[in-house]
Amino acid sequence: MTDHAVVASPPEARAGRYRRAEEALWKRYGLTPTARTIRLERPSVRLRVLEVGSGAPVLFVHGTVGPGSWPSLIGAMRGARSLILDRPGWGGSEALDFSKYEYRKIAADIMRGALDALEIERAVVVGGSIGDVWALSLAEYHPSRVDRIVMLGGGPLRPGVPVPTFTRVLASPIGAIVVRLPMSGDRTRSILRDSGHGLSLDAGRIPDEFIDWRVALSNETPTMRRERDMVRCIVRGAGWQPGFVFEDDELRRIDHPALLVYGTADPTGSVEIWRRFMALLPRGELQLVEGAGHMPWFDDPQQVAAHVDRFLAG
Repeated sequence: MTDHAVVASPPEARAGRYRRAEEALWKRYGLTPTARTIRLERPSVRLRVLEVGSGAPVLFVHGTVGPGSWPSLIGAMRGARSLILDRPGWGGSEALDFSKYEYRKIAADIMRGALDALEIERAVVVGGSIGDVWALSLAEYHPSRVDRIVMLGGGPLRPGVPVPTFTRVLASPIGAIVVRLPMSGDRTRSILRDSGHGLSLDAGRIPDEFIDWRVALSNETPTMRRERDMVRCIVRGAGWQPGFVFEDDELRRIDHPALLVYGTADPTGSVEIWRRFMALLPRGELQLVEGAGHMPWFDDPQQVAAHVDRFLAG
């Protein structure tokens, strides 16, 4: 019998390159997560979740940098059952037409559905950037499912927070071209510099494995085209769509312990904006990381992990 080589189709080859980059990134921090696919009914969407570690469940929801932003933080934290959600349209998750839904409500329903599929009644929720919106939305709409809320980096949470430049570009007509341009390592590093991480790039604190993963995400998956579709549902001109950000009375009703860790070099908002924001949450706490950028754990994972561990232990 003659052996025949199996030649992967282009989509299979692209998926394989992305998975290898993802595995290399997690391995960089000594972690080997397992992947599973869960099916939600309302809304009907299939999502990918990575799981690593054991202990109390902690659900991580990423921002526009993507789910590969989490390994350095998770590697520095004390034991927890870390569940890393690919938001709809990202990595291995199906896309969702966000234009059909009220954004905060559907974000909360997706996270509740994910907890149901994972058979978890109550969890700590950790968000980064727009993931902060998802974390607060779950607490707003399904409060019994949330133990504590951790928000990392500034997010689109308040009317006074300007739309980041990259997000405005994505939402604009030119964004349709930008998301189809090949991503490179240099362009990825430029985006990170604009996000306040220049010192860490120069010091080698952001490893090549992350850059390689982010390039593979953009080039080997349709993620950024799908993210643009989502962004166009939350941006109106130079500001946010009505109803997307939180008003004062909405924040005052969220009574869960909540922590925000903000880097002073983060261009999203300011220290004063986030002081006022956390003061509106009945049990809010703000911790600053001097000189850190939009993903403060990129610059000092040990310090951010210590803040998170202390807060969760409390």
